[in-house]
Amino acid sequence: MVAGLRISIVVACVLLFACDKACPQQVAASPAQTQAPAPVGPAESIYRKNATAPAAPMVDPVAVPAADQAAQAERIVAAALAAMGRAESISARVRQRVRIDDRVLVGAGRYVQSGLGEDQRYRYESSMKSDTETFDLLEVCDGLFAWSYRRIGPQPPQLERLDVRRIRERLHQLKPADDVVAAPYVGGVQRTLSLLRDWFRFTTVEPTVIDDLPVWRIEGRWCGECLALLLPSHKEAAIKPGGITAAELPDGMPWSVRLSIGKRDLFPFRIEWLAIPGRRPVANGEPEPVAVLELYDVRLGEPVDAAAFVYKPAIDGLVDFTETRVKHLTPMRP
Repeated sequence: MVAGLRISIVVACVLLFACDKACPQQVAASPAQTQAPAPVGPAESIYRKNATAPAAPMVDPVAVPAADQAAQAERIVAAALAAMGRAESISARVRQRVRIDDRVLVGAGRYVQSGLGEDQRYRYESSMKSDTETFDLLEVCDGLFAWSYRRIGPQPPQLERLDVRRIRERLHQLKPADDVVAAPYVGGVQRTLSLLRDWFRFTTVEPTVIDDLPVWRIEGRWCGECLALLLPSHKEAAIKPGGITAAELPDGMPWSVRLSIGKRDLFPFRIEWLAIPGRRPVANGEPEPVAVLELYDVRLGEPVDAAAFVYKPAIDGLVDFTETRVKHLTPMRP
């Protein structure tokens, strides 16, 4: 049972199962300009099959004082979220890896997104397997409803639904705008990136490459107030000066997050969760990746089969979370 709990915590992060609680502050994506399509990067890159033209140039962090890196890191992550919301279409393959003690869970899936504004739809599917268990996730939004199907090992499957129209109505009440993007409040990869911005504060950024693709590598640590909400028993450690240490967190709970965001199109190719693995108590040390989510073979602006967004599940056991989500909905912070 304990081992199963540890697996569930980390898989929650990678499979988007993480607790979706309202934090004291929500995060907003900054505006990003739409660019005309143009090829970038080496053709052999597994991360890029095509891409958009370069985004507005960012200042190389080598020339930026350390005190300003946090602001730059936050701007890049916000711009990445905005760029996803403004993409006419996205198609990507997904791969995942989670390490718990001496067990490794490996997963694969895909993410597709199409349309803008009220016409935006998405589909995220993933399956992870260990020696004895399988963890499945399917999220589909057809523009009217957002569905989430989860099966965690031997536990009964869960089916949840959100009325996207009600989400949009509430967003317009909170912040009237013609181009409201609901996905960061609903599900899919945009929701994942939005929650990371809610829960973590990004402090460092440096240029690097993955598979010859230039990226920004950005790291962040827990927002103390958000962590205190998620783990009330660790509130004092979470909000103390300097924040909680990696060794103080429960086994399987990430201490920090690392993003690899394309420098030209601001696409989030990789998300890594870092922690000190092992049964508690454990000596403090250098956190290491315990979970990785990668998006690769990414295609932007290409036609997407509309059948991907059709989902008609049996409604037995359906839980509608619309009222709860609307009740706790707040604008994302700028």
